[in-house]
Amino acid sequence: MEAGEQELKLLNDNNKMAATVTAVTTTTTTTTTTNFLNVNHTNHEGVEKEKNTIDVRDFELINEKYEMEKVIRRPSSALPKSPTVTSEEMDQYSDMFKDMPLTEETTCGISCFRSSFLQKFANKKVYVLLYGLLGCFNSATYAYFNGTITSLEKRFRISSRTTGLISVGNDISQIFISVFLSYYAGKGHRPRWIAFGMYTVVLFCLLTALPHVLYGPGEDSLQLTVEYGGQANLNASDTFAFFEKQKKKTLCDTNRTVGCMKESEDLYPKMILFVAQLIGGVGGSVYYSLGVTYMDDNIQKSKTPVLISFAYFLRMLGPAIGYALASFCLKLYVSPNLHPTINLNDPRWLGAWWLGWLILGGILAFLSALIALFPKTLPRAAVRRAIALEKNKGQPQEPETKPSMKDMLTTIKRLMKNKTYVYNNLASIFYCIGYMPYWIFMPKYIETQYKLSASYSSFVTGTVGLVFSAIGVVLSGIVISRYKPRARILAAWNMFIGVISVLGMISYMYLGCDNPTEINSTVQDYNVTKTCNLDCKCDYISYSPVCSEHHETFISPCHAGCRESYSLSKNKKVFTECSCIEPNPENPFGNLTSEEIVNPSSPFGKAISGTCPLNCSTAFHIFLGVVCMLKFFGATGRSSNFLVGVRCVEEKDKPVAMGFSVTVLSLFAFVPSPILFGYILDTTCMVWGKTCTGTGNCWLYDGYNLRYVMNIIAAILVAIGTFFDGCVWYYVKELKIFDEEIKIKAVGTGD
Repeated sequence: MEAGEQELKLLNDNNKMAATVTAVTTTTTTTTTTNFLNVNHTNHEGVEKEKNTIDVRDFELINEKYEMEKVIRRPSSALPKSPTVTSEEMDQYSDMFKDMPLTEETTCGISCFRSSFLQKFANKKVYVLLYGLLGCFNSATYAYFNGTITSLEKRFRISSRTTGLISVGNDISQIFISVFLSYYAGKGHRPRWIAFGMYTVVLFCLLTALPHVLYGPGEDSLQLTVEYGGQANLNASDTFAFFEKQKKKTLCDTNRTVGCMKESEDLYPKMILFVAQLIGGVGGSVYYSLGVTYMDDNIQKSKTPVLISFAYFLRMLGPAIGYALASFCLKLYVSPNLHPTINLNDPRWLGAWWLGWLILGGILAFLSALIALFPKTLPRAAVRRAIALEKNKGQPQEPETKPSMKDMLTTIKRLMKNKTYVYNNLASIFYCIGYMPYWIFMPKYIETQYKLSASYSSFVTGTVGLVFSAIGVVLSGIVISRYKPRARILAAWNMFIGVISVLGMISYMYLGCDNPTEINSTVQDYNVTKTCNLDCKCDYISYSPVCSEHHETFISPCHAGCRESYSLSKNKKVFTECSCIEPNPENPFGNLTSEEIVNPSSPFGKAISGTCPLNCSTAFHIFLGVVCMLKFFGATGRSSNFLVGVRCVEEKDKPVAMGFSVTVLSLFAFVPSPILFGYILDTTCMVWGKTCTGTGNCWLYDGYNLRYVMNIIAAILVAIGTFFDGCVWYYVKELKIFDEEIKIKAVGTGD
């Protein structure tokens, strides 16, 4: 019997595992046909070869022993020292591995397109890179939608409540199809199913841009261009009157005709956007449920954490790319070939919101085609699987079941009896609900609490979150791969992160600015009408705050009773003849105005655009520091949570487990959470707008009540999630995360 077969026999005998670990391996050349299960296969070049080389199982065995040599720590009186493997021998085995024959399931390509060049990329590193890039640009689509949603609302006159319903379409589709797709696709060619899912995201991108193709930039936008504005048959006096009307839109005007603009009755753009979201949810479901299970099944367990962390890191770049692309596209006019008569700072400006969808769709289509070329099983994983079959040849094997509804229900029932899996999902649900307001409303929260601009708030949210989250993900992956902590340590770390998160959210309640004084006094019982502006007809004036010369903030120039305005710069105006403002003898705006603008004999005061400045820099920087800390610690828990989630279920159940998790998270977290916290935000609204159909959008939130109500509810929800993490910690004491744990246990017990 050859040396390689002797080693394999020893490996099959579990009672002699300790001797196998330390036995002396003699490498000799055997004449055999190398294949996975002693069956002749045709190699990737189509030529049937017989090889005079060492059996592939010998290579895997020695490589496995070489890895175990580094892991197992023996007592001095225990087994004899294992031999070392020279670099020349390892090179010899690596060359043999490269030349082994490949099957259709282990070769890159589709149909007859399986060149030898492609086989160089059939490895875990290329897959993780492509998978991470797909996740990156898939995440960018969500960020781009959020970044351009106000432009969509402006173009098609979509209300905020309708926009919320449209965005939920993505989660609705995941609720109904995640389990089915993950079950049936999990038993098929997973890379091709991932590509199929990503092509549905490509379709989502194209459908979202379709309303622009069908309906154009809109009449209002065309009238604000040189090309079309001149075709409106307006003479010089009409044009002057038009611009004067626009100028006085927010001023006090006793001759104003009180009215409102009705919403567009055309439902087709809204229906197209909703259907696009439904289709896009399919791709997200397939990507998350199949991508990580394929990675976990084809990569050595000890290397999974660092590679998963790298994929997470690439995915986290997506929101930054999406917001940056939205910023770039919205700086272009909705019809880039036209010349607008207004600038970016004009509220009527409509950017090229549709352009980014074409760019993202093209990139995703290219990457999806590449990932479809991956084999059903990576070659090295196929070798490990074949060796496992040989080792267990004498043991009863569980037959592979065909996909069926009955088997799927049996699988779900089996998962529901898995306490670790159930508690881990419950923890994720409450964590997601608790963190949802910070994911969705953080820019608005910063803008409301610290009186910062929307653009700066978005910038801070994106950059700070990205940097510290990325550091946390990468660092945690490296640490877990290096030290290979047990399941209980990983679960305990998740509990620690939960406690830190709760404390951080509680601290948010004490960090913020006070509400502007005049707004506090003018919105008591939501009464924004005063005697001084009674005839100004301000009911349908949007929130355009101004600061008086007495350092008081008014909701708009109209509410301050201002009748004239003058532009000082692109972003700053001075409003005069304000009947609700008494003149200040100290003239604090003297350096901003001139004698031509200001009438010294006027009995009325002045105001400038924007809220009165408040010194909140200290509170904001403390808040930013807490955010950075929570982002970092939260990111370190992603790899550990993933490992516990996939290791606590049987290997055959992993695709369904991932899909079922997506379903329950969508149903119980991603769909209701925006509705819940949207309602909470509405309860803290101080000033509501008016529309033809009743209440419109909120002009101003009570920052003081908002930070208390929102943060305390979020902290309670995360605390509940931490409790369920404690349940996970209790039930994972016997869970094995890495292969080495199983091997060490076998050696120590003599099994």
